[in-house]
Amino acid sequence: MRWLSVAHPGHMEALKEIIRAGNGNIYEVYTGGSPDCIGTARSGLGRTTTEDIREQVEYAHSHGIRMNIVLNSSCLGGRHLTQDGHNLYRWYLNVLNDIGVDSVTVAEPFLVEMIAKEFPDIDITVSCIAFVNSPQKAMYYEELGAETIALDININKNFPVLQNIREAVSCKLKVLVNEGCILDCPFRYAHFNLLSHANGPEPRPPLKYEYYQQRCATMRVKHPELLISSGWIRPEDVKEYEAIGIDLFKISGRIQSVNWITNCVRAYSAREYHGNLLELLDSTRELRRLFYLPNDALEGAIEKWKVCDKNCYKCGYCKRLSKEILVYSGRRTPNEELKPLNEYLVVE
Repeated sequence: MRWLSVAHPGHMEALKEIIRAGNGNIYEVYTGGSPDCIGTARSGLGRTTTEDIREQVEYAHSHGIRMNIVLNSSCLGGRHLTQDGHNLYRWYLNVLNDIGVDSVTVAEPFLVEMIAKEFPDIDITVSCIAFVNSPQKAMYYEELGAETIALDININKNFPVLQNIREAVSCKLKVLVNEGCILDCPFRYAHFNLLSHANGPEPRPPLKYEYYQQRCATMRVKHPELLISSGWIRPEDVKEYEAIGIDLFKISGRIQSVNWITNCVRAYSAREYHGNLLELLDSTRELRRLFYLPNDALEGAIEKWKVCDKNCYKCGYCKRLSKEILVYSGRRTPNEELKPLNEYLVVE
């Protein structure tokens, strides 16, 4: 069974390497569309032309793999409800349909319903940044026409909610396995809205600096337990989600290097990883250099998270775990062994 949804930077050589690394487990690859038509919630890597996409669709199909184009701006500036905007989106979706794209990922409810009605040959995936986090919201999107829903990462470790959603809908459910955002991040909505405009049609804001990413990274350095309470899923724990009916597992990171993506694909395909879990997470490079989170030391933690009520201020499990296993490497000398975090820092 194919069960991986894999980030794809958008060029043919990357696609070939990703498919080789997938070992027959890749269900689909996903990549961004044209920012001149509709933006995405990630920074762009350059422009992928229609002919590039056509060639890559054909190559993916020859290996039994689907192609998903990400059009998941969280904010369209109202353009989708104008005649010009509607005409532009209809034109672009016609182009994608003609070249054989299998599915698109969108976050805007209007686009879900429009595509379902006007483009029945294109499957619709509701983006994780639609923040589907309840059975009710999942049911709304399924009724609008969603074939797949990528769930809000904030419920990745909330098994009662995941199970309730699974019981409420018949569409496919997808979870992100390696996104490194902090749990219930206060910046997440604003950050995705910013990226939607920065990586969408003109005019694009000339950003001075990436406030949200820098602030989020600073919080994790100050409170290292946030690295553990995040919504990632270890390769070894995928089976726990399959057991409750999750269909697809999405590897995030299409703006990362190809080598990084294929390393993640191999780890999740093998369902095991020995090393720094942060190396698999789609987060800032600085955090990977600063901390070492031994994946093997997390074995069994899923049993706690499966029954956790997510009241972190009362529980303290992730905070205790961070003191026990998280290693701080920022002050290493060539002859210094890595030591637990609490030997370097005071974690209040």
